[in-house]
Formats: sequence, structure tokens, C-alpha cells
Amino acid sequence: MSSADVGNDGISERAARIEPSATLAISAEAKRLRAAGEPVIGFGAGEPDFPTPDHIVEAAVAAARDPANHRYTPAAGLPELREAIAASHRGGGLAADASRVVVTNGAKQAVFTAFQVLLDPGDEVLVPAPYWVTYPTSIALAGGVPIIIDTDDDADFQVTVDQLEEARTDRTKVLLFVSPSNPTGAVYDRDRMQEIGRWAAGHGIWVVTDEIYHRLVYGDPPFYSLPAVVPEVADHTIVINGVSKTYAMTGWRVGWLIGPPAVAEAASRLQSHLSSNVANVSQRAALAALTGPDDAPDAMKAVFDKRRATMVAMLNQIPGIECAVPGGAFYTFPNVSGLFGADLSGHSVGSSMELATLLLDRIQIAIVPGEAFGAPGYVRFSFALADEELEEGLSRLQRFVG
Repeated sequence: MSSADVGNDGISERAARIEPSATLAISAEAKRLRAAGEPVIGFGAGEPDFPTPDHIVEAAVAAARDPANHRYTPAAGLPELREAIAASHRGGGLAADASRVVVTNGAKQAVFTAFQVLLDPGDEVLVPAPYWVTYPTSIALAGGVPIIIDTDDDADFQVTVDQLEEARTDRTKVLLFVSPSNPTGAVYDRDRMQEIGRWAAGHGIWVVTDEIYHRLVYGDPPFYSLPAVVPEVADHTIVINGVSKTYAMTGWRVGWLIGPPAVAEAASRLQSHLSSNVANVSQRAALAALTGPDDAPDAMKAVFDKRRATMVAMLNQIPGIECAVPGGAFYTFPNVSGLFGADLSGHSVGSSMELATLLLDRIQIAIVPGEAFGAPGYVRFSFALADEELEEGLSRLQRFVG
């Protein structure tokens, strides 16, 4: 697309090339149809279906009444929140102090900021696929080049050092590393993580590691933080996290990045021009989440674990669908290529995109096609929805395919 193609509307080429978030679009469409009275069941949501814990809400109410929170505060975040964030990561083995923390408007902004700080035009970022839809766009907006490395269910959706080395060039600057993964739920074990971290350290490659699902790991292996496992790469690593998934706070928009001093300083300067501070009431709520009672995350995780087992079992009962067991997050990512070309109640599909469209139209279930994640032939189902909806939606799918 040239500037002439978009000039009549006054829209920049950069903005015109941005695709909307597929996951948010699917969720919005499902909500719109439900509001119109349609019995749509949405499997697209990337957010817990629980309310934010009461003590967090009460802290926000109190904060809203305090005039101190009605004014600008430091762009990098409230000092006490930055300290609480650093302390929470030190508990996971990461050597972090408050000066290395920058509080952002959700983890999504932290991802955007990380690449703005690290990348110059033409720098390459190794991105294992399937990937969350926002990563390549954030890289491209920073002038970087996403280098996609395919993985599949046969490899447990995990990249190998051999694949990384094959993709590495003299332009490679960053490795994007995500465990647990959205959309696959893949969780790296300590040995594989150590191999990858040492490879990155050995080649002087930066790592951006998204740990937003760190409290949602089921069974073995447990969660490990890459810079804690491989300390020699810590000074070239940016850690992304936030309260949205752990404490059911997606709408509060509080995330953060942790990086070396120069990164934190640059990110803070950028944020001072981009948005100033994150909303103080939300920051106070996040502080209550990190320093208050901590039973809610484990309670939510236990519910997700039961739903995970139900969803995997029901999906694997459907001919043409193969669903691996996710180790973390709250998604399954089944291979649906066995349905391509099959007679689906008088219809035939040739892609996961076509399948998702057909299912929304015919049986009113909303899923996210794998094309959005760089993985055609797969679809993403969230199990962050009520048990009865989950089972009803999957029963519709079983009847439709069977």
C-alpha cells in the first residue's frame, strides 16, 4: 500500500496497515449478538469470567475518595506499587528492584513499549508461532521485522534452539519468549528454557518474555521465569506482566515491564509523552491485589483446571478434532484440519477461518481461527466461561459435526 492509496482519507500508511485485534473482534461480535437476543456462546474471550476480588474493589473505592489520587503521579508508576511489583517477582527468583519497574496501561502497552524501546528500523525479532495477535503488530509499529518460527502440536508448540539458530541473522536483535502461551497453553520446562536462555545470552540477543499467565500453570512443569533460570541473560531481558489474568482485572488496565535501568528509564520517558501515569485508582487497586489476601488466584485456577479437563475431553470426542492438553493459561488450541472437506451438516470448509465463520452462523458459538495466531488449521477455545455455557457450546459442536 502506498501513501497515495490512503492519502484521500488522510490516514497514514502505518495506521492503515494495522489490523484490528481478532480476539477482541470475536468477543465484541459475540457480545453484540447476545445483546440482540441471540443465544451465542463465546469461546473467544481472553479474560477470566470472575469478578475482581472484593478487597481490591474496596481499595479502589477508597482511592477514588482520596484527593491525592486526583492528581498526576510519576509516569513510571506509584513508588509503592513499583516496589510491590519488584517484590512479587523477587519471590519468583528474579533479581528486581523498583527502579527497574515501569507501570503501564495493561500488559499490552508494556509489550508495545518494550519494542519501541529496543528496536530500530530493520531489527529482527524471532517470534515463535502460534503467537498472540498483538505481538507482530507491536514489532512492526516499532520498525522491526517479525521473523515467524512455526511450531505445532507434535512439538508441544515449543520452539527449539536449532530452529532459533536457523532463523538467526546478523539483524536479529530480540527473541520473544512466552510461557505459558496464549493461544496454545504451552509451558516450557526448565531444561528447554535454560537451553534457549543460554543460546540468547551467547549471541547477545535480547529477550522479551511475557509472563502474564504465570499463575495459571497446571501440574508439571511448574512456572519458571527465564531470567531467573538463566541469570546471565537477565541484563538483556524485559519481563512483561500484569494483574489482569491473575486477579480478574482485565478492565482495570494495569500491567508493567521490568528491565535493565536504561530500558526502564527509556520506557518511562516514552510513557511521559504517551499517556503520563496509569490511572491512580487502578494503580491503588493493583497494589491491593499484590499486597492483600492471595487466595483468589488459586481458587480461580482450580476452577479453570476442571474446565480444562472437560473441554479437552469433549473436543477429543469429536471426529476430525485433535486437542492437546494445555499446560497453562485458559485456552485449548485444537487441530481442526481433520474437518476440512468433511460434510458439516451440508457444508464444507477448507480453513479454520471458514470453520469459525460457519460455527458462528450455524450453531452460534464464537471461536478464534488459527490464522489470527499464525497457525492455520487450528482454532482457539477459551475455557474462561461458565461451566454450563462451556458444556452447552461444546455439545452444539459435537451434534453439528457428528
